[in-house]
Amino acid sequence: MSEYRSIACIDHERLEFAVLRRQRLRLRFVDESGIEQDLTVLPTDVATRNGAEWLNYRVESGPEQVLRLDRILRFVPAEP
Repeated sequence: MSEYRSIACIDHERLEFAVLRRQRLRLRFVDESGIEQDLTVLPTDVATRNGAEWLNYRVESGPEQVLRLDRILRFVPAEP
């Protein structure tokens, strides 16, 4: 995996607030194959480990998944 690039502090804070509010997000990100993906997720945690920052999330009723923050291209609150 490539070297981690920190995201803007304001975006990090927005993700943390979404976790606290249990606010669903519409994410656009680049997966590990380099393909852009769009998902509506429920963020569950923002964590730092192994020199990078990560978003834990759930899609619908599926298992928890994880995404490195520098793979996120953009995110907005999902429509209720």
